[in-house]
Amino acid sequence: PFREALDSAPRATSSQNQDTAAAPPPNKKTYQMDPANKREALREALLDEQEGADMLMVKPGLPYLDIILLLKEETQLPIAAYQVSGEYAMLKAAALNGWIDEKAAVLETLTCFKRAG
Repeated sequence: PFREALDSAPRATSSQNQDTAAAPPPNKKTYQMDPANKREALREALLDEQEGADMLMVKPGLPYLDIILLLKEETQLPIAAYQVSGEYAMLKAAALNGWIDEKAAVLETLTCFKRAG
């Protein structure tokens, strides 16, 4: 729903009428914060809290463990971390290739989320 609200949802293109079909956005800049800007993440989270948020969601979770910890230290709201499909797909692919123990790796990532906040 948030992508539709921000007009950044991927759209199917029509090979027959490409003039009227909208292409998917080239990146997530229309609806996602700058991943290098920790201060922006904190500022936006605190604004969400002031506006009545019940919880704060960090997505994707694993690359942003530092943000999870920062939010846990700076707010009283519950923090949720979301492991996106790409993160899980990397674990699954590595397990299928025999490079990692899937169960151990998944439990480790979940432990990292818990430890961060």
